[in-house]
Amino acid sequence: MRRISLHRPRNGIPFITFFDIYPSCSAITIRGHSNTSISVKGKFGVNSNFENVKCLDDALTLFHQMVRMKPLPSLVEFSKLYKTMLNMKHYSAVVSLFGEMQKSYIQIDGFILSIVINSYCLMRRVDCGFSVLPIYLKSGIPFNVVTFNTLIRGFFAENKVKDAVNLFKKLAKEKICEPNEVMYGTIMNGLSKRGHTQKTLSLLRLMEVGKTKPNINNYNIVIDALCKDRNLDAAINLLNEMKQKVIPPDIVTYNSLIDGLCKLGQWEKVMTLFSEMRNFNIYPDVHTFTMVIDGLCKEGKVEDAEEVMRHTNEKGVEPNIFTYNVIMDGYCLRGQMDRARSIFDFMIDKSIEPDNICYNVLINGYCKKKNLAEAMQMFCEISQKRPKPNMVTYNTILQGLFEVGRIGSAKQVFAEMLSTGPIPDLCTHTTLLNGYFKYGLVEEAMSYFNKLEIKRLSTDIGFYNAVINGLCKNGELDKAHTIFEKLSIMGLLPNSRTYNTMITGFCLEGLLDEAKAMLRKMGDNGCLPNEVTYNVIVQGFLRYSKISEMSTFMKEMAGKGFSFDATTTELLINVIRKNPSVLDMIPHFHSENKK
Repeated sequence: MRRISLHRPRNGIPFITFFDIYPSCSAITIRGHSNTSISVKGKFGVNSNFENVKCLDDALTLFHQMVRMKPLPSLVEFSKLYKTMLNMKHYSAVVSLFGEMQKSYIQIDGFILSIVINSYCLMRRVDCGFSVLPIYLKSGIPFNVVTFNTLIRGFFAENKVKDAVNLFKKLAKEKICEPNEVMYGTIMNGLSKRGHTQKTLSLLRLMEVGKTKPNINNYNIVIDALCKDRNLDAAINLLNEMKQKVIPPDIVTYNSLIDGLCKLGQWEKVMTLFSEMRNFNIYPDVHTFTMVIDGLCKEGKVEDAEEVMRHTNEKGVEPNIFTYNVIMDGYCLRGQMDRARSIFDFMIDKSIEPDNICYNVLINGYCKKKNLAEAMQMFCEISQKRPKPNMVTYNTILQGLFEVGRIGSAKQVFAEMLSTGPIPDLCTHTTLLNGYFKYGLVEEAMSYFNKLEIKRLSTDIGFYNAVINGLCKNGELDKAHTIFEKLSIMGLLPNSRTYNTMITGFCLEGLLDEAKAMLRKMGDNGCLPNEVTYNVIVQGFLRYSKISEMSTFMKEMAGKGFSFDATTTELLINVIRKNPSVLDMIPHFHSENKK
């Protein structure tokens, strides 16, 4: 690792020439703890391993004891205390104590400064992290790769991808510090998690021809990104490249590939990889088996999945809570709720405490089977103990209750959510609106919608689609159209679902000219009509026996490669049965179907 010493300019003011430091950072302090009365006599001591620091008060008391000692404890001891506080997630407290160290003129080192920068970044305040850099210069402490790697990671945590990449480029271009495998890994991981797979691959190729050669972790990041993009051929080619370069793959490499192949149902290739793993003396772990089990369950092969789980036991690999969750979900997908519940009970017998996902899987399964009695029993059970119901739990049970018409129970659950549960999200709002509209409670739905609009709680087009769709289905086309027209004023772009809903509404009311105008408006606004759009408008003209215009849209459909759905086909057959001459009016369609 190359360290760079930066010198003071002639006027004596420290500066950094390679990037702009954020000019200021609001002070972050903690109050109400410095005068704690906790006695630490005999409890803590210099060279302590800090195991007795159980809370923030303990840490603060120990710090104030340390700064009063003569001679002062070593900076290693202060670093250990700060790391303990970081592990307890008291980031702002670390920053505050660092400020006290500065005021007391206690010497600092690069380790402490790195911890402070990391604290700022973990608080999602990378700007404040940059404000620490002048202290390096003032104290004559050289920068190192850890400092900048922390800042890059901070940028990614705040989703400032461009800033992260620019900083990385600046460091490399101006030779401020030589990026190592860890820094490359940070950049590659940040890019891959945001879908920039090709950029991640390009960085790997850059490493291969540069001074810093890629290690197994760098290859694993790229392989995982390719697998998540379902580009398994490229991922397997990269695995083969690793072997040729005598870079042995590890369990992480194979887990990424196996996960990708399982999702595509390529079981023969999965078995090939298992054979390769044995050749490298790599043994599948619980994560490997869980991915295989999940893939089988998604294909409905739950019995095969259970066989794999039995095999894991034979190999001495104990299934974990995730394994049981995917098995339960597999049975729920097949509607076999008794079997899913037996897996749940078996897991408890194995002393594995159920988590939110366990309960959510079962609640969702019961709701899909419209067995709300069992779903509510599970909901009550999770409500009375830890883990408490989370957002998914509430949204699932609300959806289930509305599905079977238990509106009163749904309102009670929502009231409970408002008082003790998580803050409702977009899915909650949409579920409530859909439920109200489904049972004709238009006034209640619009009252709720208006409250949300006043509070500006949603600016998502999906939310407005639910309202427009609900109004159209309840014969309130004018109100739906008013909201549609308001979208552009709000800066919201209607999507294909929005347009399709309005076109459906117009067609059902017999307003075919308005439906055509909406179709043309859709294209003019850069939202291309899809198969649903054409089916909806053809159905409208069929219902009102507008055969000539209907045939025009049929030709457009054929030209775009779209097909009729079941409703359109049924309507067309009924029209032809009553009037066979209709076939002669749509010769293009007739000849296409003859083929």
